[in-house]
Amino acid sequence: MQKKLKEAKGKRHFFDESFELALLSLPTTIWYFLFSFLPMFGVIIAFKNYRIFGPGFIGNLIKSKWVGFDNFAFLFKTKNAWLIVRNTLGFNAIFIVLGIVIPISLAVLLSLLYNQRLGKIYQTMMFLPHFLSWVVVSYFLYAFLNAQNGLFNHLIVKYGGTPIQWYAEKAYWPWILIFMSVWKGMGYGTVMYLAAITGIDKSLYEAAYLDGASRWQGVKYITIPSLKSLVIILFIMSLGGIFRADFGLFYQVPMNSAFLYDITTVFDTYVYRAIGTVNIGMSAAAAFFQSIMGFILIFSSNFLIRKLDRNAALF
Repeated sequence: MQKKLKEAKGKRHFFDESFELALLSLPTTIWYFLFSFLPMFGVIIAFKNYRIFGPGFIGNLIKSKWVGFDNFAFLFKTKNAWLIVRNTLGFNAIFIVLGIVIPISLAVLLSLLYNQRLGKIYQTMMFLPHFLSWVVVSYFLYAFLNAQNGLFNHLIVKYGGTPIQWYAEKAYWPWILIFMSVWKGMGYGTVMYLAAITGIDKSLYEAAYLDGASRWQGVKYITIPSLKSLVIILFIMSLGGIFRADFGLFYQVPMNSAFLYDITTVFDTYVYRAIGTVNIGMSAAAAFFQSIMGFILIFSSNFLIRKLDRNAALF
């Protein structure tokens, strides 16, 4: 009898805790249902030749002709298919690696600062670019790279060089795009890793220092290993977007220069330039393809990591 009472009490206690957590997560659940799951019905557009016959989205969708996978064909039949895949995957692979290495390095350096007030100033300065629109950033960059009045060309001419037509030279732009992406995103990543470093048990460092470890040995043997789980989670999540490109970075920052299309042609810019809003079905097919590939990569990478280290996996 007592055993049953204890079991019932335990179940009731578990229900009470679960009910509170469920209640707290209810607004987020409703938000995701309304704005993430419910709109997934629109995936059907990717398999239809969507046309407007009259008012009402649902009626137009039903009346539009079913074309199957025809909308996906343009992505693979185009002569630029290899260029699109190369640029998208190549740039994103670099962004993922640098988006881990640089923020971790900065977070470690900030955590080692003795002057915490100075550390907050540095942190704010690094975080500020995250809030800037690519449109704003592109015009700041244009002020530096303008062929006639740009700051860089002004310095080049001052020291006896020849002005560079930056927006017509392909060689410089892979490095410019990589730098701009890292510059804009490093502050956000640094804050996440710095929060994780702050949560590490201080007694681990105290014990290491008592045993004669230096500060850098503390970083090597305590800080970096403690960040492993967070790094793996962020890496898996970033793989989900490896087939997506930052449209603002590749379209707005180079000012949509036709000379740079070999560098800036990625999935998102190609779809916009090739079809724009002319064929909604093809646009939806491209987005659906990107989502499916991201889904596959997330689950496959999580499966591999789960085989190697079950506790480090995302799910």
